[in-house]
Amino acid sequence: MSDNCIFCKIATGDIPSKKVYEDEDFVAFHDINPAAPVHLLLIPRRHVISMQDITAEDAGWLGRMMSLAPRLAAENGCRPGPDGGFRIMINSGVEGGQEVPHLHFHIIGGSRPWKGRVAPTA
Repeated sequence: MSDNCIFCKIATGDIPSKKVYEDEDFVAFHDINPAAPVHLLLIPRRHVISMQDITAEDAGWLGRMMSLAPRLAAENGCRPGPDGGFRIMINSGVEGGQEVPHLHFHIIGGSRPWKGRVAPTA
């Protein structure tokens, strides 16, 4: 745990969140600024800054984290099968778009009302 990390504080309950899952290793909660109807954040309880810090020794818990994502997506409204689905996004480092320095998966899905719209022309 890191005393200055917002996600560590969410994991310990020091900062409230709308949690959808937690166990001894992971916590999942709704993103406060969702990009889609389903937008969850899945974090490890242990403080890992980013994917850039992952080594071969992390394969076990990281594999469990990855296998948890489809279950959370389905339980929170993502439709299964080829017509449904979800996206897992992991930003790593400043140049990779990471805003919070604690490894987290964005699990994003749900209906896409914007699909099929034509982008406006200039």
